Amino acid sequence: MSDKPFDLSERLEDFAAAIIILYNNKPSSFAGEYLAKQLIRSSCSSALNYGEALGAGTAKDKIHKLRICLKELSESLRNLNIQVKANILPENSLNTLRDENDQLIRIIVTRIKNSN
Repeated sequence: MSDKPFDLSERLEDFAAAIIILYNNKPSSFAGEYLAKQLIRSSCSSALNYGEALGAGTAKDKIHKLRICLKELSESLRNLNIQVKANILPENSLNTLRDENDQLIRIIVTRIKNSN
């Protein structure tokens, strides 16, 4: 994911796509299915809200959309952590996604700080 030239929009889209690909096979438990659906929603929402931030009409609206993006990325990371702790997916299969998720959070936080 992050070996490509830096393009935050593309990284967010790639992150969401990687989550979708991870769950192409339906999880076998209620908890796995519930968390998978929620993770797909939050990861896709972060990419979509970043797109909205790029087209924001005002600085205040841009910061608001970036904060939504940050909230969704934080939710995604929490979800991945829960899945590891609940042994829904093995930790080694999620390490790359968790690392990318953490990097994206750090980038969005920096964007928010620099927007003020």
